[in-house]
Amino acid sequence: MTAADITYFNLFLGMLLLAVPFFYLWKFRTGLLRPAVTSTVRMVAQMLLVGVYLRYLFLWDCAWVNLLWLLLMVYVAGQTAVWRTRLPRRLLLVPFCCGVLCGTAVVGLYFLGIVLRLDNVFSARYFIPVAGILMGNMLSSNVIALDAYYSGLRRERQLYRYLLGNGATRQEALAPFVRAAIVKSFTPLIANISVMGLVALPGTMIGQILGGASPDVAVKYQMMIMVITFAASMVSLMLTVSLSSRRSFDAYGEFRF
Repeated sequence: MTAADITYFNLFLGMLLLAVPFFYLWKFRTGLLRPAVTSTVRMVAQMLLVGVYLRYLFLWDCAWVNLLWLLLMVYVAGQTAVWRTRLPRRLLLVPFCCGVLCGTAVVGLYFLGIVLRLDNVFSARYFIPVAGILMGNMLSSNVIALDAYYSGLRRERQLYRYLLGNGATRQEALAPFVRAAIVKSFTPLIANISVMGLVALPGTMIGQILGGASPDVAVKYQMMIMVITFAASMVSLMLTVSLSSRRSFDAYGEFRF
Protein backbone atom coordinates (compact mmCIF):
# COMPACT_ATOMS: atom_id res chain seq x y z
CA MET A 1 0.00 0.00 0.00
CA THR A 2 1.38 3.41 -0.98
CA ALA A 3 0.32 6.88 0.04
CA ALA A 4 -2.22 8.75 -2.06
CA ASP A 5 -0.45 11.48 -4.01
CA ILE A 6 -1.48 15.12 -3.71
CA THR A 7 -1.56 16.97 -7.01
CA TYR A 8 -0.40 20.57 -7.09
CA PHE A 9 -3.98 21.69 -7.77
CA ASN A 10 -5.22 19.76 -4.72
CA LEU A 11 -2.33 21.22 -2.73
CA PHE A 12 -3.60 24.66 -3.73
CA LEU A 13 -7.11 23.70 -2.59
CA GLY A 14 -5.67 22.61 0.75
CA MET A 15 -3.85 25.92 1.14
CA LEU A 16 -7.21 27.71 0.92
CA LEU A 17 -7.84 26.54 4.50
CA LEU A 18 -5.38 29.22 5.58
CA ALA A 19 -8.07 31.78 4.76
CA VAL A 20 -9.72 30.95 8.11
CA PRO A 21 -6.81 31.83 10.44
CA PHE A 22 -5.74 34.70 8.17
CA PHE A 23 -9.24 36.21 8.38
CA TYR A 24 -9.26 36.26 12.17
CA LEU A 25 -5.71 37.58 12.34
CA TRP A 26 -6.93 40.49 10.17
CA LYS A 27 -10.30 40.95 11.89
CA PHE A 28 -8.86 41.36 15.39
CA ARG A 29 -5.93 43.48 14.21
CA THR A 30 -3.37 41.21 15.80
CA GLY A 31 -0.50 42.51 13.68
CA LEU A 32 0.29 38.90 12.81
CA LEU A 33 -1.31 38.74 9.36
CA ARG A 34 1.74 39.95 7.44
CA PRO A 35 4.20 37.71 9.34
CA ALA A 36 1.84 34.76 8.90
CA VAL A 37 1.52 35.32 5.15
CA THR A 38 5.27 35.88 4.79
CA SER A 39 6.07 32.75 6.81
CA THR A 40 3.63 30.69 4.76
CA VAL A 41 5.15 31.86 1.48
CA ARG A 42 8.63 31.09 2.77
CA MET A 43 7.50 27.68 3.98
CA VAL A 44 6.01 26.79 0.58
CA ALA A 45 9.12 27.97 -1.30
CA GLN A 46 11.50 26.18 1.07
CA MET A 47 9.55 22.92 1.06
CA LEU A 48 9.33 22.88 -2.73
CA LEU A 49 13.10 23.44 -2.84
CA VAL A 50 13.58 20.61 -0.33
CA GLY A 51 11.54 18.31 -2.55
CA VAL A 52 13.81 19.09 -5.49
CA TYR A 53 17.19 18.72 -3.80
CA LEU A 54 16.19 15.65 -1.78
CA ARG A 55 15.21 13.94 -5.02
CA TYR A 56 18.76 14.41 -6.30
CA LEU A 57 20.37 13.51 -2.99
CA PHE A 58 18.43 10.25 -2.94
CA LEU A 59 19.37 9.65 -6.58
CA TRP A 60 23.09 10.25 -6.03
CA ASP A 61 23.16 8.57 -2.59
CA CYS A 62 26.78 9.64 -2.07
CA ALA A 63 28.21 9.67 1.45
CA TRP A 64 30.40 12.73 0.79
CA VAL A 65 27.49 14.72 -0.61
CA ASN A 66 25.34 13.76 2.37
CA LEU A 67 28.08 14.82 4.80
CA LEU A 68 28.46 18.16 3.01
CA TRP A 69 24.70 18.63 3.31
CA LEU A 70 24.96 17.89 7.04
CA LEU A 71 27.74 20.46 7.53
CA LEU A 72 25.73 23.07 5.64
CA MET A 73 22.67 22.43 7.80
CA VAL A 74 24.77 22.61 10.97
CA TYR A 75 26.11 26.01 9.90
CA VAL A 76 22.60 27.27 9.09
CA ALA A 77 21.40 26.02 12.48
CA GLY A 78 24.27 27.84 14.18
CA GLN A 79 23.46 31.11 12.42
CA THR A 80 19.80 30.70 13.36
CA ALA A 81 20.70 30.09 17.01
CA VAL A 82 22.88 33.22 17.09
CA TRP A 83 20.03 35.28 15.67
CA ARG A 84 17.34 33.86 17.95
CA THR A 85 19.31 34.10 21.19
CA ARG A 86 20.83 37.51 20.31
CA LEU A 87 24.08 36.40 21.88
CA PRO A 88 27.47 37.44 20.44
CA ARG A 89 28.34 35.50 17.33
CA ARG A 90 31.90 34.86 18.50
CA LEU A 91 30.49 33.34 21.70
CA LEU A 92 27.89 30.97 20.33
CA LEU A 93 28.45 30.04 16.68
CA VAL A 94 31.36 27.58 16.97
CA PRO A 95 30.21 25.95 20.25
CA PHE A 96 26.66 25.54 18.95
CA CYS A 97 27.83 24.06 15.65
CA CYS A 98 30.13 21.64 17.48
CA GLY A 99 27.34 20.61 19.84
CA VAL A 100 24.83 20.02 17.05
CA LEU A 101 27.37 18.16 14.91
CA CYS A 102 28.43 15.88 17.77
CA GLY A 103 24.84 15.26 18.87
CA THR A 104 23.85 14.32 15.33
CA ALA A 105 26.92 12.18 14.72
CA VAL A 106 26.94 10.27 18.01
CA VAL A 107 23.22 9.65 18.44
CA GLY A 108 22.25 9.54 14.77
CA LEU A 109 24.94 7.07 13.74
CA TYR A 110 24.21 4.92 16.81
CA PHE A 111 20.57 4.74 15.76
CA LEU A 112 21.34 3.99 12.12
CA GLY A 113 24.20 1.58 12.75
CA ILE A 114 23.26 -0.19 16.01
CA VAL A 115 19.47 -0.01 16.14
CA LEU A 116 18.55 -0.18 12.44
CA ARG A 117 21.70 -2.16 11.53
CA LEU A 118 22.04 -0.53 8.13
CA ASP A 119 24.87 -1.69 5.89
CA ASN A 120 25.41 1.93 4.84
CA VAL A 121 24.67 4.40 7.64
CA PHE A 122 25.18 7.29 5.20
CA SER A 123 22.40 6.12 2.89
CA ALA A 124 20.56 9.32 1.92
CA ARG A 125 17.10 7.82 2.51
CA TYR A 126 17.91 7.26 6.20
CA PHE A 127 20.80 9.57 7.05
CA ILE A 128 19.25 12.83 5.82
CA PRO A 129 15.79 12.47 7.45
CA VAL A 130 17.27 11.35 10.78
CA ALA A 131 19.83 14.18 10.78
CA GLY A 132 17.09 16.66 9.91
CA ILE A 133 14.84 15.51 12.74
CA LEU A 134 17.69 15.64 15.24
CA MET A 135 18.90 19.09 14.19
CA GLY A 136 15.39 20.55 14.23
CA ASN A 137 14.82 19.40 17.80
CA MET A 138 18.31 20.35 18.95
CA LEU A 139 17.90 23.86 17.56
CA SER A 140 14.66 24.57 19.39
CA SER A 141 15.66 23.01 22.72
CA ASN A 142 19.17 24.48 22.75
CA VAL A 143 18.01 28.00 21.90
CA ILE A 144 15.61 27.92 24.86
CA ALA A 145 18.28 26.50 27.17
CA LEU A 146 21.03 28.91 26.11
CA ASP A 147 18.73 31.89 26.48
CA ALA A 148 17.79 30.75 29.99
CA TYR A 149 21.44 30.03 30.88
CA TYR A 150 22.85 33.40 29.88
CA SER A 151 19.82 35.37 31.08
CA GLY A 152 20.24 33.71 34.47
CA LEU A 153 23.93 34.56 34.56
CA ARG A 154 23.24 38.22 33.79
CA ARG A 155 20.40 38.43 36.31
CA GLU A 156 22.06 36.45 39.12
CA ARG A 157 25.65 37.53 38.70
CA GLN A 158 25.95 38.08 42.44
CA LEU A 159 24.94 34.48 43.14
CA TYR A 160 27.69 33.26 40.84
CA ARG A 161 30.25 35.47 42.61
CA TYR A 162 28.94 34.40 46.00
CA LEU A 163 29.41 30.71 45.19
CA LEU A 164 32.92 31.34 43.91
CA GLY A 165 33.74 33.36 47.01
CA ASN A 166 32.67 30.48 49.21
CA GLY A 167 35.07 28.03 47.66
CA ALA A 168 33.03 26.62 44.77
CA THR A 169 34.79 25.78 41.55
CA ARG A 170 33.59 27.51 38.39
CA GLN A 171 31.77 24.35 37.36
CA GLU A 172 30.02 24.18 40.74
CA ALA A 173 29.12 27.88 40.60
CA LEU A 174 27.61 27.45 37.14
CA ALA A 175 25.63 24.33 38.08
CA PRO A 176 22.47 26.23 39.23
CA PHE A 177 22.33 28.09 35.91
CA VAL A 178 22.83 24.91 33.88
CA ARG A 179 20.11 23.24 35.96
CA ALA A 180 17.68 26.08 35.29
CA ALA A 181 18.44 25.94 31.56
CA ILE A 182 17.84 22.18 31.41
CA VAL A 183 14.56 22.47 33.30
CA LYS A 184 13.21 25.22 31.06
CA SER A 185 14.28 23.50 27.86
CA PHE A 186 13.36 19.89 28.57
CA THR A 187 10.18 20.22 30.64
CA PRO A 188 7.96 20.57 27.51
CA LEU A 189 9.71 17.62 25.83
CA ILE A 190 9.24 15.39 28.88
CA ALA A 191 5.59 16.42 29.12
CA ASN A 192 5.15 15.61 25.43
CA ILE A 193 6.75 12.18 25.89
CA SER A 194 4.41 11.38 28.78
CA VAL A 195 1.25 11.81 26.68
CA MET A 196 2.63 10.40 23.42
CA GLY A 197 0.02 8.16 21.82
CA LEU A 198 -2.58 8.90 24.49
CA VAL A 199 -3.45 12.55 23.92
CA ALA A 200 -1.85 13.05 20.53
CA LEU A 201 -0.50 10.98 17.67
CA PRO A 202 2.83 12.44 16.54
CA GLY A 203 3.41 13.64 13.01
CA THR A 204 6.21 11.18 12.21
CA MET A 205 4.02 8.20 13.02
CA ILE A 206 1.02 9.58 11.13
CA GLY A 207 3.25 10.30 8.14
CA GLN A 208 4.53 6.73 8.08
CA ILE A 209 1.03 5.28 8.36
CA LEU A 210 -0.22 7.52 5.55
CA GLY A 211 2.84 6.44 3.58
CA GLY A 212 1.78 2.80 3.82
CA ALA A 213 3.74 1.52 6.86
CA SER A 214 1.95 -0.78 9.29
CA PRO A 215 0.96 0.80 12.63
CA ASP A 216 3.30 -1.38 14.69
CA VAL A 217 6.31 -0.39 12.56
CA ALA A 218 5.29 3.29 12.74
CA VAL A 219 4.96 3.06 16.53
CA LYS A 220 8.45 1.58 16.94
CA TYR A 221 10.00 4.24 14.74
CA GLN A 222 8.17 6.99 16.64
CA MET A 223 9.40 5.69 19.99
CA MET A 224 12.96 5.69 18.73
CA ILE A 225 12.57 9.18 17.25
CA MET A 226 11.56 10.49 20.67
CA VAL A 227 14.48 8.69 22.33
CA ILE A 228 17.14 9.88 19.89
CA THR A 229 15.89 13.50 19.87
CA PHE A 230 15.94 13.53 23.69
CA ALA A 231 19.45 12.07 23.83
CA ALA A 232 20.89 14.17 21.00
CA SER A 233 19.42 17.40 22.43
CA MET A 234 21.03 16.72 25.80
CA VAL A 235 24.41 15.81 24.29
CA SER A 236 24.48 18.90 22.10
CA LEU A 237 23.33 21.19 24.91
CA MET A 238 25.98 19.99 27.38
CA LEU A 239 28.73 20.36 24.80
CA THR A 240 27.50 23.77 23.65
CA VAL A 241 27.27 25.11 27.21
CA SER A 242 30.71 23.72 28.06
CA LEU A 243 32.40 25.23 25.01
CA SER A 244 30.59 28.58 25.14
CA SER A 245 31.29 28.95 28.87
CA ARG A 246 35.01 28.83 28.17
CA ARG A 247 34.58 31.98 26.08
CA SER A 248 32.22 33.68 28.50
CA PHE A 249 34.62 34.29 31.39
CA ASP A 250 37.96 36.05 31.68
CA ALA A 251 41.06 34.72 33.41
CA TYR A 252 39.68 35.87 36.79
CA GLY A 253 36.35 34.05 36.36
CA GLU A 254 34.37 37.22 35.65
CA PHE A 255 31.41 36.96 33.28
CA ARG A 256 32.13 39.01 30.15
CA PHE A 257 28.66 39.56 28.72
